[in-house]
Amino acid sequence: MITLLNGDTWNETEILTQMYSDDFYYGHLGKHALSSSSLKMLLKSPKTYRNVTLYGSDDTAALSEGRLAHLMILEPHKLDKMIFVDASTKNTNIYKDAKKKHEQVYLMKERNTAERLADAVLRNEAALRLLSKSEFEVPAIQMIEGLAFRGKADIIQEDTIIDLKTSADLSTFRYSADKYSYDLQAWLYLKLFNKNKFVFLVVDKASTDIGIFDVSDEFLARGEQKFRQAIDNYKYFFQEENDLDQYVMRGIL
Repeated sequence: MITLLNGDTWNETEILTQMYSDDFYYGHLGKHALSSSSLKMLLKSPKTYRNVTLYGSDDTAALSEGRLAHLMILEPHKLDKMIFVDASTKNTNIYKDAKKKHEQVYLMKERNTAERLADAVLRNEAALRLLSKSEFEVPAIQMIEGLAFRGKADIIQEDTIIDLKTSADLSTFRYSADKYSYDLQAWLYLKLFNKNKFVFLVVDKASTDIGIFDVSDEFLARGEQKFRQAIDNYKYFFQEENDLDQYVMRGIL
């Protein structure tokens, strides 16, 4: 059985079926189950986790671009549900009017950028081998240390999880992997999906160069360490209900 953070219980098969719905996965479970994204927030700032859970969060431009590129490559059929407007920025009236009527609205120039990145991936033989005979956007949920954790693997190929990323600079991806705690995501996903190998498939947003990065045991060990720290923060502030307003980040400069 899966017990969500709000106390609701689900049969695992039933909840997995529901998790193919984006509204359920990102909406309901976004509030009532932990994920690699929420753990990253708990690491960086427990207050941010609280605020996003209560009030939601506006996507950054980078997240929006990355999501659109994912759809172009892995779920192109979902593009039919999106609205694209030919406007210079999201501050224009044409974009704001479309946003009032539709949930998912993008600029045409965002679509053009995503198409360029998707084309680069789909033309690359090494990338295509990672996409071949694979499953896309596969959900999983498990109880870990008494807490419900959700995840959605971009690509699963036999015993390997493949995560698709976009990067502003492929040459600094190792730095980005630490900065954005991709090590934590890799460790958690291997546990959630019971797989043995994790690979990052990365496309450079400027050059469209393709990068393929395996992960080391040391990388995964750092991810597990971050997982433990984030869980400690969650339990201290949200289960034991210690005063989050007293949270202080300390250091020496």
